[in-house]
Amino acid sequence: MNNFRFHIPTELIFGKDAHQNVGKEVRKHTSKKILFVRLAKSSLERIGIYDDIVKSLNEHGVEYVELDGIVPNPRLSKVREGVEICRREGIEFILAVGGGSVVDTSKAIAVASCVDCDYWDIVENKELAIERALGLGTIITIPATGTEMNTSTVITRDEDNLKRGRPTIHPTFSILNPELAASLPKSRVAQSVVDMLAHVMERYFTNTPGVDLTDRMMEGVMKTIVRLGSKFYHEGYDYDTVSQLMYAATVAHNFSLCVGRQNDFATHNIGHELSGEYDLSHGESLSVIYPAWMRYTRDHNPARMAQFFVNVFGVENNFLDVHDTIDRGISALEQFYTSLNMPVRISQTNIVDCDIEKMAVKASEGGKRTLGFYVTLGHDDFVKIYKLAL
Repeated sequence: MNNFRFHIPTELIFGKDAHQNVGKEVRKHTSKKILFVRLAKSSLERIGIYDDIVKSLNEHGVEYVELDGIVPNPRLSKVREGVEICRREGIEFILAVGGGSVVDTSKAIAVASCVDCDYWDIVENKELAIERALGLGTIITIPATGTEMNTSTVITRDEDNLKRGRPTIHPTFSILNPELAASLPKSRVAQSVVDMLAHVMERYFTNTPGVDLTDRMMEGVMKTIVRLGSKFYHEGYDYDTVSQLMYAATVAHNFSLCVGRQNDFATHNIGHELSGEYDLSHGESLSVIYPAWMRYTRDHNPARMAQFFVNVFGVENNFLDVHDTIDRGISALEQFYTSLNMPVRISQTNIVDCDIEKMAVKASEGGKRTLGFYVTLGHDDFVKIYKLAL
């Protein structure tokens, strides 16, 4: 187990009707006008929370400027628009209402508003310390990304569809009301389940020894995601089911499961090129790439990969042939994705002409960048993995 330091400054406010006190929570952190970054008004009205939020802000005297139009695979242009508003209006606090795209956009705005450079300069200079940022509160409408309690921020540059992640800031507070997920379309439920499961998988595949405790913790979270994610998708909304699933999404990516161990995250980054170049949803990119990555890396540490499939998916362990266990495990994973109507091949998506070389060049930044720590991968590896995913 590796040395570590662990600190999460985000206050988590969880439960029924929790969003109705958002004005009070915001007022604790600022007396000035805020930026209200949100899903389309019609979406919040469909969920049934737009009027609740506005009422609470008004009751507590919170003035606000609204920014909407945030899309999946959130765009740098919206970050720039938000920064302009914050500087013009003297904003010191942001309220983000939506899913990962809204929160990631807000994190980027919060950071870029306090520096003398463009947000993309921060993305390209990961050594640049973030010394100051605007405050940020969130109301999560989609349990998936875990962005409500971590520093992860992923933005797509409009001009070349380059999608890149960068650690930024923790939200000051995050409000999680499982009732807000009641009207989620089944397709969004499926994408969310794939994403939250992948966040744990990226940490499970590690070369760090002596991590039995976090292995068992992750296996418990992943089994919960698989069981309750399937239940939510097939049987519809149930508060007890979704409340556990929503918290599982937060725990999956708030870094509490990965203390003392090295993470991988190659699969996320390889999938980002599919999302950036072809606007594939994040969940679809993961369900396509993960089985291919597993087939490509199956010989690195067969015992760990077999352990994953046995302990999480209940695959019978073939003690005489570990690769047989792995192959049946990959099939089990693909069957799980398929049961959620998620693709497991690029050919099952809306991508018609997949330019593998272009994606490999972007992922490797012209051959200068490698990804992953479980198995370190470069340009030629990316080409092979994309081909396995076809």
